[in-house]
Amino acid sequence: MAEWLIERGIGEDRALLVGGGEVFAVRHVFPGEPEAGGIYPGKLTSRAAGATRGTVLADAGFEILVDRLPRDCTEGGPVNVQLTRAPIPERRRTKLAQGRIVDPASTATSEGWNPKPTPRFESGLWEDVWHAASAGCIDFAGGEIVCNVTPAMTVIDVDGDLPPRELALAAVPAVARALRWFDIGGSVGIDFPTLETKADRAAVDAALAGALADWPHERTAMNGFGFVQLVARLERPSLLHRFDTSRVGMSARHALRLAERLEGAGAIQLTVHPALKAKIKDAWLAELSRRTGRQVRIESDPALALEAPSAQIVGP
Repeated sequence: MAEWLIERGIGEDRALLVGGGEVFAVRHVFPGEPEAGGIYPGKLTSRAAGATRGTVLADAGFEILVDRLPRDCTEGGPVNVQLTRAPIPERRRTKLAQGRIVDPASTATSEGWNPKPTPRFESGLWEDVWHAASAGCIDFAGGEIVCNVTPAMTVIDVDGDLPPRELALAAVPAVARALRWFDIGGSVGIDFPTLETKADRAAVDAALAGALADWPHERTAMNGFGFVQLVARLERPSLLHRFDTSRVGMSARHALRLAERLEGAGAIQLTVHPALKAKIKDAWLAELSRRTGRQVRIESDPALALEAPSAQIVGP
């Protein structure tokens, strides 16, 4: 059976649902950031007369849109809010967190998610996910899907050199993998090739329904232009959001993970793009040294891509 494993890295926690050496789903968290399910004390800062919606300023310093406000909640009063959606960073803004007022005695729920800690994932599992999310692409025989986040939705484009019907059907498993690997939620638009007949469109709809049978969502039928829209619960930033708004930070954490996984005696030589060197915190380097028991040296090389750091063991 598949089980959730979590690798607590430096500056990030990485969780994979793994079974038989295959990754089925992913969750990714920056430690200390607000999480869906968590309960946060704060103050109700705005509420229109008679409205059931308002805004709370959490003591942790972020705003929360709340609904179903009890009648006795007044502006300026203390409240406890359980998040239904964490803040979602975007290029030009941050979608505010969403939540509901709860009793002070309530505790955060994990919804049955209890990942098993592991010192490190099997080699290649996280790497495959990371590089796919970094590129926003997943290849399949005869084509690829390209994923992009926009303020309105995540868009998945299907491209390839197969005939339209075969291309659309071949893309379905890759689409299903992207939704789970990249932890995508909210509104999702899939741009399949245009299919002329209703029978071809129905065949793709059926294949998509089968591939997403265990992924909670609502879905439209494919229209005449090959477009399908999905709507799923949105609780946290997807990996696509991470790379879209914090590519340097994601790459910096990736460099530290590479260094932490090194084996052998000697010091760690970490060579990265200058932007990564500026992003890596002293506290992260200290934690890397503590975890590995090695001295850490960091240098920059502008010829290196952000996503291609170099980590090696060198002499003392």
